[in-house]
Amino acid sequence: MEKTYVQHREDGYCIDGTRVSLDSVVLAFLQGLSPETIASECFPTLTLEQVYGAIAYYLAHRTKIDAYLKRTDSEFQTLWRATHGVAGEFSQKLAEARRQMQTAGK
Repeated sequence: MEKTYVQHREDGYCIDGTRVSLDSVVLAFLQGLSPETIASECFPTLTLEQVYGAIAYYLAHRTKIDAYLKRTDSEFQTLWRATHGVAGEFSQKLAEARRQMQTAGK
């Protein structure tokens, strides 16, 4: 029986049986992190097998997942611009918190 590593949900993709998004694993992989680093440092709730499975899924469906990532990034940027113009100081605090979270995960 074939094992499933990625699940498609209404709002996106996640690692099967978890709440970790495929986006998170793929973006870490594309930034040059090894599967071992992704599993041990970024997402310790994932097994190395799950990380390799997610990466294999991405590589097998690269065109579709790259289009999905581009679309979600565009949606994020549109939302960010809309909220940034309305509440500049609050948006700056959110952006700083996001940067801190991203650097903490490395």
